[in-house]
Amino acid sequence: MKILITGACGFVGMRVAKYLANAFAGSGRSLELLGIDNFSRPGSELNRNEFSKIGGRLFHGDLRMASDLDAIPRVDWMIDAAANPSVLAGVDGRTSSRQIIQHNLESTINMLEYCKTHSAGFALISTSRVYSIQALSQIPIVEHKNGYAVNVFESLPQGLSAKGIAEDFSTSAPISLYGSSKLAAEALAVEYGAAFDFPVWVNRCGILAGAGQFGRPDQGILSYWINSYCQQKPLRYIGFNGLGYQTRDCLHPDDLSALMIQQMSSNDDSHDRVFNLGGGVDSTFSLAQLSDWCADRFGHRKIDSEPEQRRFDIPWLVMDSSKARQRWGWSPKISRQQIFEEIASHASANSEWLEVSAA
Repeated sequence: MKILITGACGFVGMRVAKYLANAFAGSGRSLELLGIDNFSRPGSELNRNEFSKIGGRLFHGDLRMASDLDAIPRVDWMIDAAANPSVLAGVDGRTSSRQIIQHNLESTINMLEYCKTHSAGFALISTSRVYSIQALSQIPIVEHKNGYAVNVFESLPQGLSAKGIAEDFSTSAPISLYGSSKLAAEALAVEYGAAFDFPVWVNRCGILAGAGQFGRPDQGILSYWINSYCQQKPLRYIGFNGLGYQTRDCLHPDDLSALMIQQMSSNDDSHDRVFNLGGGVDSTFSLAQLSDWCADRFGHRKIDSEPEQRRFDIPWLVMDSSKARQRWGWSPKISRQQIFEEIASHASANSEWLEVSAA
């Protein structure tokens, strides 16, 4: 099988590439791995040699330019791990609104045209942030063990249960420029696949995390928090009374990769192409709980507080992956504890990681 990974030298792209290389090597099946990256993200240059070490062939290109894909040979599958993954993108003064749309939507059009031309399958790594900010903000919650949990004794909206957010939860705007660009990319991907008869899978992921993740507070929060705690750098809880109770779930890229291998090997012609993937309730954590874990691991330290809430922040978002479990028999194998420890070990061994990866 010949597979092209876009954003190949980002954290997720590189972890997917390594998992695929190891999985195919142990299966007796042949794999030719290609990657493309524009190296715009600090830290991505570090993965250039890593991609070559696993036998991959790397192209330097910008997916916003259709001509940069012209040099890529035909592949069987394209895995899209390229994006500007910040919910603040386009509104925080670091990137323009036009840039976020170009990176996350116009690039998708170019990738889909490539897949149409070469009859290649397309696997889109999407995001939990396609769900409505207003609907998420109105979820009934209760405080539970220094975090938030769904109040199951109140009336819950469609798509929400104690297991988390399902695929039929509201995606009504506003969902941020980032979320809307990814939601539009999802729709285009499914439309292209149906119109031009190539397989498409859309995987809406919760927080993806693991060792080597680039750390910034708006993307890569687990890496940012654990590395900052380890290196005694300032940390603060923002919003929600400054308590750090906002709660998410986490997922290791290896668990995502395992499912994508199943998807790429499937002959399933179902029209249902969109799946939620996350660690679920067993992998939830609040920032306060994460700080408690870090205190046990590195020693106690003070966390500052800023009660004022930002416009896109939400109190609770956990992904319900029941549909993927029913369809594929899939469930995460790597626990929250393992993810935390993997990042912490990397942080202890790489004291300059934040400066390298989050400039």
